[in-house]
Amino acid sequence: MRAFLRSWSKFFALLILVSALASCSTGGTAGLEAFQSSNGRYGFFYPTGWTRISVQGGPEVVFHDLINSDETLSLVVSDVGDDVELKNIGTALEVGERLMNELLAPNGGERQAELLDANAREDKDGHSFYDIEYLIHLPDKDRHEIATVVVDHGSLFTFAAGTNQIRWNKVEVLFRRVISSFSFFV
Repeated sequence: MRAFLRSWSKFFALLILVSALASCSTGGTAGLEAFQSSNGRYGFFYPTGWTRISVQGGPEVVFHDLINSDETLSLVVSDVGDDVELKNIGTALEVGERLMNELLAPNGGERQAELLDANAREDKDGHSFYDIEYLIHLPDKDRHEIATVVVDHGSLFTFAAGTNQIRWNKVEVLFRRVISSFSFFV
């Protein structure tokens, strides 16, 4: 009986260890911290070790990596009117092109941009999102950015993450998890 109990104890200890290791895997929210707006309306995850900074007259929320300062995360909130839905603004491709031409690389500027991908998705609560990916050519380097765009209660939310092109392959999976984590609570 004692040998039976010892083998079951070892089995349960092994089971607990395997469960603990599985919870530390690369999926889910491992390596991410939670952020929630002060009014509780929205939230998202951002990479562990990043710090929030304030930009006067800029995005509502900005985070950046302390080690790789080129790596940023920002949220811009714009009023669009209570009766506007995302589909009224355009398709994912049309919105992606408008952001590219009006904000990321306006005509005559030093920046050039390529729209790499634009897709629509819907979350479990019925919000429509446009996920958009860009390659931005700056005078001294290339930058890779991904964004998600969504409308909620009269506001257009543009949530974006970016880094220099050299680091993109190292952070792509993490950035895609961050961008897709944006959600509403109210």
